[in-house]
Amino acid sequence: MTNERVYQMAFSSVYPLLVKKAERKGRTKSEVDAVICWLTGYEISSLQAQIEKDISYETFFLEAPQINPNAVKITGVICGHRVEEIKDPLMQKIRWLDKLVDELAKGKSIEKILRN
Repeated sequence: MTNERVYQMAFSSVYPLLVKKAERKGRTKSEVDAVICWLTGYEISSLQAQIEKDISYETFFLEAPQINPNAVKITGVICGHRVEEIKDPLMQKIRWLDKLVDELAKGKSIEKILRN
């Protein structure tokens, strides 16, 4: 799948997959929301509004209030790529989100996931 196709995917279709991935491992929707809000700067209400607007993944990140400055501390491999080495800024943000949800699903504490 090309980056452009990923960028044009509806965030409203990706979000339930992120929640399902975490819930299969005993985590909650509110924990997924917490990591999304930490990364993007959205409040819970504005996150829900973005989901309801059926915007693209690209627009979701472009309209994000502020990417957390600690996001650069997110490291590791997702989909065979080291997230800290991804050159495309938008794809890196998407992979950061994937990595955070992966860590949640693997049972990592929320404090460690949020790089506090």
